[in-house]
Amino acid sequence: MEHPPRNQNNLLLLMIGAGLILLAVAAFLALPRAQQTAQTADFTAVPVAINFPAPNIKLTDLQDRPVAFSDYKGQVILYNAWATWCPPCKAEMPVLQAFYLAHRQEGFVVIAIEDGEPLSDVALFVGDNGLTFPVWPDIKWVATTAFGIGALPTSYVIDRSGAARLMWAGAITRDALEQYVTPLLRGN
Repeated sequence: MEHPPRNQNNLLLLMIGAGLILLAVAAFLALPRAQQTAQTADFTAVPVAINFPAPNIKLTDLQDRPVAFSDYKGQVILYNAWATWCPPCKAEMPVLQAFYLAHRQEGFVVIAIEDGEPLSDVALFVGDNGLTFPVWPDIKWVATTAFGIGALPTSYVIDRSGAARLMWAGAITRDALEQYVTPLLRGN
């Protein structure tokens, strides 16, 4: 039995691949376009609903005391992965601070885990920015690895039972925190 020449097989595969690409482009173009509103046009990060047991991260705080997520059992935790060099991370810190101050009496805490910088740099940043929520340096990326984080800032909201319920990739706004986190504080 004779086989077609190798060049013909390659040409046939190339034509099939090109056809599939054209088909994918046509399907994409045929999808209905969602109308953009003023609210979605600002590219605000929207959380993804998730549901898994949050890892019990154990680190040390800025005073070199051992700390863990389990120390905050029964509270709603916003774990914020950030870095001192990250512009969107720095931009969201005043938002996180204001939300924390407004809701800490409801059993809410921000735990900002800094991703890889020396303790002295993290402490300087915290002091310069007047942060009063817990900030933990993570030189070895323990939390980042446990949560599989690939970009900064990234935040997880952990409910009172210890389940990760929401995940944000990107900076968070006050409106988004009120919309998505406040209901968890109120048991919704």
